Amino acid sequence: MTFNHKLPDTLNLLRSHTSIRKYKKEQIPIEVLKDILGSAQHAASSNFVQAYSVVLVSDEEKKRKIGELSRNQPQINSAPVLLLFCVDMKRLEIACAQRDTSIQQQTTENFIVGVVDTALFAQNFVIAAESQGYGICFIGGVRNNPEEIGKIVDLPDKTFPLFGMTVGVPDEEQLVKPRLPVEAILHENSYDIEKYEELIPEYDQTMLDYYKHRLTNNKEQDWSDTMSAFLSDKRRLHMKSYLKDKCFDLE
Repeated sequence: MTFNHKLPDTLNLLRSHTSIRKYKKEQIPIEVLKDILGSAQHAASSNFVQAYSVVLVSDEEKKRKIGELSRNQPQINSAPVLLLFCVDMKRLEIACAQRDTSIQQQTTENFIVGVVDTALFAQNFVIAAESQGYGICFIGGVRNNPEEIGKIVDLPDKTFPLFGMTVGVPDEEQLVKPRLPVEAILHENSYDIEKYEELIPEYDQTMLDYYKHRLTNNKEQDWSDTMSAFLSDKRRLHMKSYLKDKCFDLE
């Protein structure tokens, strides 16, 4: 393969991703949304289990409640589409029961399969949606109150909301957030821990400049500062007991 300096359209699309939190009032036709979802379904799936479901939350009162429970009211209220991406072993349980088989959804391996399947499906959805000019934002905040949110949309056992996503026509412009350099995440043949002594401070300076000059929410922090604040706190400890209640008592 011969490479040139001009990136293919697909690579440019991937490199242009930003999180959109303010949307125009323009609706997304349900046929278009279904086409995007159908394209997203072609993501890889371990053993083809397709252990995911997505809930389209179109009821305004349910959207409002989910916005409050996820602590994401402004963007959810602004978005014409709110989706809940859920790990779903219930459909598999029903399919296997029709063959007089019981599933083992409580194993750590099957839990990982469900989470990965759902994430791959969701990321495929993002690429498909952005290729059509829409903007999106993942909402991990649904895990702030997963039990209550699950009740709002009647999630059965063996399912849980992994994250939400708002979708719509962007009504704001955001700068692309600089990622770690490829050299920081690429290791050849063996893991190279020594290169971080140089690469992390360089990336910290890049992110310090970005946070100081981005269009909104400016701050005097670099990447290591942000990660130190985020990872030094134990978050969402309720998820362990919640997953156990949903029949994901991992072995």
